[in-house]
Amino acid sequence: MALQGSVVVTGGSGFIGRAVVRAFRERGAPVTVVDRIPYPAGDDGVTCVVGELGDAKVREAAVTAETVGIVHLAALTSVLKSVEVPLQTYSDNVAVTQELLELARRHEIGRFVFASTNAVIGDVKTETITVDLPSRPLTPYGATKAACEMLMSGYSGAYGLTTCALRFTNVYGPGMSHKDSFVPRLMRAALAGTGVRIYGDGSQRRDLVHVDDVVRAVLLAFGSGYSGRAIVGAGRSVSVLELVETVRGVTGAELPAEHVEAPAGEMPAVVVDLSASAATIGYWPTVSLADGLATAWKYFLEVEGFAW
Repeated sequence: MALQGSVVVTGGSGFIGRAVVRAFRERGAPVTVVDRIPYPAGDDGVTCVVGELGDAKVREAAVTAETVGIVHLAALTSVLKSVEVPLQTYSDNVAVTQELLELARRHEIGRFVFASTNAVIGDVKTETITVDLPSRPLTPYGATKAACEMLMSGYSGAYGLTTCALRFTNVYGPGMSHKDSFVPRLMRAALAGTGVRIYGDGSQRRDLVHVDDVVRAVLLAFGSGYSGRAIVGAGRSVSVLELVETVRGVTGAELPAEHVEAPAGEMPAVVVDLSASAATIGYWPTVSLADGLATAWKYFLEVEGFAW
C-alpha cells in the first residue's frame, strides 16, 4: 500500500485499533495513532499522540497536512453508559467526529473510514438488516452513530471527501481480554472450569464477525473510493446455544449453562445482509465461527491462562 503520507487511526491502541494499525504497517504505510493510552513501543513506523480527541491540540497534532486518510475507531461504545451519560456520548461521538471531518476538509484529506454499528437501525425483531433500512436508534449510542453517518454524507456531498461508514456486528478475536462481552466471558469460564449464564432459552441469534475480517473490511473501504455505508459481519447468525456449543468443542470445557431471565430490550435476532458490502467495497467474510473462536481461545490461553 504505497501512500505518500500517514494514516491516522483514532482508538489505535484498542482491540480493533491495534489490529488495524498492524495491517497498515504490514503494507508499508506509516501510521499515526491517537488514543488515550499509548500504543505499544517497538515500531518506528508508528507515531503515537496520547490524549483526548475532544482536545483540539490533540486532534491537530495527529491530523496534519501529511495525513492521507483517517480511520476513526474511537468512541464511547457502551450502550448502557450512553443511556447514563447522553451528553458525554454526544461530545465523544458526534462532536469529535465533526471536528475530525473538518480537519479532513481543511487539509484536503480524501479518505475517511468510520466505525459505525447496526444499532443505528434499532430493533427490527427478526427482520434481515440491510443498509437501506431507515435509522430508528433506540439509545443515545445508536443515535450518535447515526448522526455521524449523516455528517459524513454531508461532507462527502459538499466537499468531495470519500467517507465510508462500516456498520460492525459483534466483533471478537485475539486481543479482547479486557472486554466483557459474551465471547470473552465464555473463554474465561472455559479457563476457570465454571459455567455461563444464558438469557432466556438461548434461541436469540447473533452475528459474530472475527477481527481479521473487520480489519480486511477497513482496508477495503480505505482503498475503494466508495462513499456510503457498508455492513461488516459474518453473514451467518447463530443462536446463543450454538455459540456455547461451538466454544465447548473448541475449548474442551463443559461450560454448564444456567438460564436466567432476559433483560428488557434483549433483541431476538441480529441477521444482516452483506450483499451490498460485497458490491460496494468488495467485502465478504472469510473466517468461520469455529476457526475464529479457536484463535480467541489460543489468545486467552496465552494471556490469561496462567491465572487459573
